[in-house]
Amino acid sequence: MKPPLLDTLREAGIQPSAQRLAVAEVALGSSDHPSADQVWTRARRKLRVLSRATVYNTLNLLVAKGLLRQHVLAEGNVVFDPIVTPHHHFIDEVTGTIHDIPWDALRVHDLDSLREFEVHEYQVVLRGRRREPSGADGASGTVGASGGRGARGVSRPKPGGASAPGARSKRSRRPRGRPT
Repeated sequence: MKPPLLDTLREAGIQPSAQRLAVAEVALGSSDHPSADQVWTRARRKLRVLSRATVYNTLNLLVAKGLLRQHVLAEGNVVFDPIVTPHHHFIDEVTGTIHDIPWDALRVHDLDSLREFEVHEYQVVLRGRRREPSGADGASGTVGASGGRGARGVSRPKPGGASAPGARSKRSRRPRGRPT
């Protein structure tokens, strides 16, 4: 039986190599939003002979094939996200940690009023600091719209699993927003 990550790459039209597998395993399996250098550092733990150029090329390929999203959430800070379904982000200004916010936790109104723009997609990036848990129900989770802890609303699928990024169809060209 073939490993699921191999299938995910092949289904996306990517020819697997040891280097691509090492990069994909780190990038698609991350629970944070790593930079290319962080992916390179982590992947080199498994495959010592791995150049930065190969990491950058593989990350760009994974983005082009729709398996990974690239975000510039702060000036000069490019990160990669294995969650390719619509969601928002909260950046903790104290720790620099990027938290995923469920799409339905926030509402953006009146996109139609932006007549001078053709909106293809959008996301909200919130900045602030994460509140300390206020009681027994302050368990770790995705930050909700109120800033408190909520149920994990953004799932991080495992590469090659039934809900893996490679298992979805190609993205449509309509604006990302509330489904129509």
